[in-house]
Amino acid sequence: MPDAQNDPSARADAKLGGPLQLLVDDREYQGMMAAALDASDAFAIEVRRLPVGDYCLDAALLFERKTLADLAASIKDGRLFGQALRLAKGKLPAALILEGSTRDLAPSGMRVEAIRGALVTVSLFIGLPVLRTRDAEDTVRTLRYAAHQRRATAGGALPRHGHRPKGKAALQSHVLQGLPGIGPQRAARLIRRFGSIEATIVADAGALADVDGIGPALARKLRWAVEEPPGTYAPRGCRRPLVAPLGRCR
Repeated sequence: MPDAQNDPSARADAKLGGPLQLLVDDREYQGMMAAALDASDAFAIEVRRLPVGDYCLDAALLFERKTLADLAASIKDGRLFGQALRLAKGKLPAALILEGSTRDLAPSGMRVEAIRGALVTVSLFIGLPVLRTRDAEDTVRTLRYAAHQRRATAGGALPRHGHRPKGKAALQSHVLQGLPGIGPQRAARLIRRFGSIEATIVADAGALADVDGIGPALARKLRWAVEEPPGTYAPRGCRRPLVAPLGRCR
């Protein structure tokens, strides 16, 4: 069992709702993948025959795993594109995980150009994302990271990429740069004028427009970004996550 005090992934598991629920196709739960899944101790695993895909995470994400040797075989026998279409057209977000290194392709005798062309079709024209991993352990880590990202997003914590600022001033600037039309210089001017993020957010359009580099048009856009008209959110008793498709709660 991972030590939650020392293992960042274990802390993430606990913070984001405990063990990750993983359905595994019975044809996949064997060999190196079975050993890697058991060693990770991050998943509550149920093994059964899945109608499509190899792994279903938290009943929310679906993955097909192929070693590069499997990929070559599925291109030769024509299975690849049918599998990719079923995954891409399914109800759950899905991805193809390709595991291994190019030397694994040598026994297949298949040209790299043929494989590259097949992957272009899968990713660009069928619309199924392709993820690369080195080995079974790396595949398990990828599944775990995907589950963490999914839970964080469902909880409203959308990831922001790039450098994470240190210090309060840098953090304030980073937060304000999440608003439309606000870069580092405008963020600094807003903080100098209003003194805090809170005061900036509640400032009216007239006060915002007076800040150098903002103006009336951007001020209106900023007010639009932070204001919420009555009735925007779901009524009390609706448990549907905010990231779910719009529609009535059932």
